[in-house]
Amino acid sequence: MIQQDFVLPDSTALSGAKSGTEMGISFLELFFAGGWLMWVLLGLSIVAVWIFVERLLAIVKASQADNRFMEQIKQYVHSGQINYAIDLCRMTESPVARLIEKGLERIGRPLSDVQTAVENMGNLEVARLERGLPMLATVSGGAPMIGFLGTVVGMIQAFYNMAEAGNNIDVSLLSGGIYVAMVTTVGGLFVGILAYFGYNYLVARIERIVYKMESNTIEFMDLLNEPA
Repeated sequence: MIQQDFVLPDSTALSGAKSGTEMGISFLELFFAGGWLMWVLLGLSIVAVWIFVERLLAIVKASQADNRFMEQIKQYVHSGQINYAIDLCRMTESPVARLIEKGLERIGRPLSDVQTAVENMGNLEVARLERGLPMLATVSGGAPMIGFLGTVVGMIQAFYNMAEAGNNIDVSLLSGGIYVAMVTTVGGLFVGILAYFGYNYLVARIERIVYKMESNTIEFMDLLNEPA
């Protein structure tokens, strides 16, 4: 009969393994390890969040319109009550209402002048909705580049430390610079990806409003082209 001897693991080894598994790093430690470029990325992230929230609230407000608005405009125009139609547009806070108001103020002039006035007002409304989006697009493209800049700076730091050490090269000389490089890269990509998705989401919402503006403009011009 074969007898096997079982050796209990050393308690110090168990405690060492346990403490090793429990070791971790916090977000703040990662942030400060990235160096001064992480503060730049933090500033860009704050700018991106502010622009996204501010534009989203403005777009949501602009997209809220009364479904009966155009029907009321048609009734006022057919009955010749242009002033009532203009007052309705001024009480309705939406890009569509401002377009129709501009067209109503030009009634009596050639239809080409009315259409030009409405189109110019439409361009102003689109520009108002897109305010701040170029900056958000800049953050989405610039943040990863700043992260890659941190990568280059970290690698230069690592190789500089190796050159200064001479024959006394230690792993810690490399790890410090590489650590900075990886942290800034992750931070730049994180900020850039969030800004990129936020920008495209806002652009999609604006395109819906522009489509609605165009459809209401066509409906309004058809109304003016109807025989008296």
